[in-house]
Amino acid sequence: MMYRNLGFGALILIDVANALNNGLALKPQMGWNTWNTFGCNINQATILSAAQAIKNSGLINSGYQYVVIDDCWSVKSGRDSSGNLVADPSKFPNGMKWLADQVHALGLKIGIYSSAGTLTCAGYPASLGREQQDANLWASWGIDYLKYDNCNDGGQSSQQGNINRYTAMRDALAKAGRPILYSMCNWGTADVWNWAAPIGNSWRMSGDITANFDAANNGCPATTSGGYACSIMNILNKAAPISTKGSTGGWNDLDMMVVGFNSLSSDEQKLHFTMWSAIKSPLIMGHDVTKQSSDTFAILTNKNILDLSQGVWGVATRTYVRSNIQLWQQTSPDNVDRVVIVLNSGGSDQTLTVPFSDIFANDSGRQSATYTVTELWTNTITNSVKVQISITVKKHGVWVGRFHPSSGSQSTSSSTTTTRIVTTGATTIGTTTKTTSAQSGAQTMWGQCGGIGWTGPTTCQGSTCQYSNPYYSQCL
Repeated sequence: MMYRNLGFGALILIDVANALNNGLALKPQMGWNTWNTFGCNINQATILSAAQAIKNSGLINSGYQYVVIDDCWSVKSGRDSSGNLVADPSKFPNGMKWLADQVHALGLKIGIYSSAGTLTCAGYPASLGREQQDANLWASWGIDYLKYDNCNDGGQSSQQGNINRYTAMRDALAKAGRPILYSMCNWGTADVWNWAAPIGNSWRMSGDITANFDAANNGCPATTSGGYACSIMNILNKAAPISTKGSTGGWNDLDMMVVGFNSLSSDEQKLHFTMWSAIKSPLIMGHDVTKQSSDTFAILTNKNILDLSQGVWGVATRTYVRSNIQLWQQTSPDNVDRVVIVLNSGGSDQTLTVPFSDIFANDSGRQSATYTVTELWTNTITNSVKVQISITVKKHGVWVGRFHPSSGSQSTSSSTTTTRIVTTGATTIGTTTKTTSAQSGAQTMWGQCGGIGWTGPTTCQGSTCQYSNPYYSQCL
């Protein structure tokens, strides 16, 4: 299900029935991956130490649940006599089933890596042509998550070749007898965001990230997909035109996070975490969680910002770029509250005034309303905001404000248009209904009815309030 704004007036809720329906990634997945810190230098102690740190630190309580083993986990020389992949006994002496059991015992889930090719990116055996055998093996080990890369594609690099390779693994996972979240990693090639929704739970939309804010790198083109050593701003600017391609069960993946890396300032890390959350990218940590600072932990567990990812908000969209300033927005499903994100990619602090005509374009009623504005990083509350808001945004920083209509404001209720798209074979049937929600009383169907920080209705009209995660319960 996806929320989309038309001119920031009417709110469209789109339920895409042909999205991958495996019951997973209903919210963007959260967890940790070995690659950014350890590369190929992994073993079972690496995995268990990270899993224990996620539990002991409390990261698990914020929703981080997947512990993903990236490349280099198997025997490099090949498969066993039955054709199965073999976990390297020098790295994983107790085997993958044992390791999965240990991770599960901590209340976490475990992920594995392969490639839709003849070899992985590091030259280990991969899964092209062996999809069902490998999926069955992973399921027997208790694997919960697959990161599926794009190296050594066997000459199948066209869009149809990509579709065929990634569909084959989707079908194999579906037959393996265990729910396994499917994270596609084809680096944004072949316009993956246009065809991946029925295939994967997430899809990488760019080349590999590096812990750099905005430096150009010849390995990562500014406009085309693929590559490596991509900066935060490079990926973010590529994500802007396609942000709404992600929705329930299938998300644009902006790559693993680099929060916690010393090459980034605290403000750069806050900007990074804010934008990955607001665009609803998977939130997969990549730092050494066994040695993280209190500042890193505070960023990664900020409830206000996590709510942009895991809560009720629609996917953020970019309103404009003006020199080093970008304006992004997220809207609540009842089209009442608005999150406004002002990003400063420049090298100096900026004080600026944002008129309501920029935020509530083509909506004179909202432009003339009065708002209570809460800055989500500082929890600073400004009452009776009218016409415009003046803010200061730090260099390489972000300002995140939640706009809530003041009591008596003419925008305290709204109309929501709901469009349901149902695909059956080659036929698409669309139906449209219109509901009205208010800031008091029972919530309407599909509306939020609970969660951390939620102050609205907790009962439902003609439906039941159902728990989804700590940040979101919904009337269904």
